[in-house]
Amino acid sequence: MSARAVRLIAAAAILILIGVTALLGSSATPSKAAVFEAETGILAGTTVERSAEGYSGSGYVTGFEADSDAVAVTVQAPQRSLYLVTVGYRSPSGDKAAELLLDGRPFGQLQLKRTERFAEASAGKMLLDKGEHVVQFKRGWGYYDIDYVKLEATKAVKKHEVTSRLSNPEATAEAKALMSYLTQVYGKRILSGQQELDNVDWIEKLTGRKPAVVGFDLMDYSPSRAERGASSYEIDKALGWHRQGGIVAFVWHWNAPKGLIDEPGKEWWRGFYTDAVAFDLDYALKHPDSEDYALLLRDIDAIGEKLSVLREERVPVLFRPLHEAEGGWFWWGAKGPGPAKELFRIVYDRLTNGHKLNNLIWVWNSEDPEWYPGDDVVDIVSVDSYPAAGDHNPVSGRYDNLVRLVGDKKLVALTENGSIPDPDLIFEYGAHWSWFSTWTGEFLTDGVHNDQSFLQRVYSHPKVITLDELPDLYAGR
Repeated sequence: MSARAVRLIAAAAILILIGVTALLGSSATPSKAAVFEAETGILAGTTVERSAEGYSGSGYVTGFEADSDAVAVTVQAPQRSLYLVTVGYRSPSGDKAAELLLDGRPFGQLQLKRTERFAEASAGKMLLDKGEHVVQFKRGWGYYDIDYVKLEATKAVKKHEVTSRLSNPEATAEAKALMSYLTQVYGKRILSGQQELDNVDWIEKLTGRKPAVVGFDLMDYSPSRAERGASSYEIDKALGWHRQGGIVAFVWHWNAPKGLIDEPGKEWWRGFYTDAVAFDLDYALKHPDSEDYALLLRDIDAIGEKLSVLREERVPVLFRPLHEAEGGWFWWGAKGPGPAKELFRIVYDRLTNGHKLNNLIWVWNSEDPEWYPGDDVVDIVSVDSYPAAGDHNPVSGRYDNLVRLVGDKKLVALTENGSIPDPDLIFEYGAHWSWFSTWTGEFLTDGVHNDQSFLQRVYSHPKVITLDELPDLYAGR
């Protein structure tokens, strides 16, 4: 081989090395983004397509229709680091969610907003060792396209700028004290939580401890349920929990004021689901002189009367009305963000200014900016997360979305969960949830969503706050 040929080969090798380094990012420049095309991945029931315009690389992956349909994309981490993961995608058929796996293990859901054109979605952060890793997308809701995976080295945020100031200037001393405490521990520890007081004894027998936060439901106080014989003791239970020193949270599965279909599969007691009611929120809001609007106010007033019992007993409440609105499966979200936001503001005004419920701390339950009702009526932002059973990922993508939503000025909470995020990962990833709250039934006790050894580890974790560790927040009041 001639000297000239050797020089040409060496030059070519240098050019290739430069190209690879530019793609992957070197240890000297770990912030450089690396892009990995989905069409080069391993396909399972999916296909590579090129008909839609605007994709990256030589195509994109589509055909996520059967439950087993997937694509596995091999990515390369140039060094051990926390990486921000961004996914190129298209979702012309509506809002979707893909099941995400990392190296064969479930890693939550990737939320995909409707878009006719190719766009990017954040998959949150992944802690990757140096070398190859496999990011897999499984069907989930299906009918979307995956274009590429992008990695960019990042670091966990250690300090936040949240404020303890409440939206209601007339907030009670107890509400202010609770909010101040939540703000003080935010980013340092996470509060344990559980839906339904009846589950607390089970947790204590297993772990030796009780959760710090218990969730209650105003559901059976809804007039359309009460008039059909439903009854509830949730207010009394909440009072008892407060007297134990615990933190009280309330959700409201609001049975529609009227229009309950009440037939098999759509029974009256399912009256908070969109498919079980004929009540039209948009119509009610556009016709404030109508019976429908009057019934909305009647229902809010009925709940206000119940919550006033807690006000008189000086119990602060983490109050989360109109939860999961953006999903559309509940009637208060079925007509889109405009009516949902308007109704939230009506509820806020009616209970705060009408019923003088100054003991409420207002929790909004959506990460989508289009649905956000405004800083002036929200104290804490939150989402609900139900990943695959046994998936204890830190839900960092959705956490980051909420931080961006409020500019890191408000607390962020995981107000419902199936599998509990691993506390170690929560702090490694900087997904500093204020509290978690495990849903009831199988999510707590089936041994699959949260096996007993994992629950014992969570409730004994040094960064997880349990009931016995709560200070006396209201001493002298």
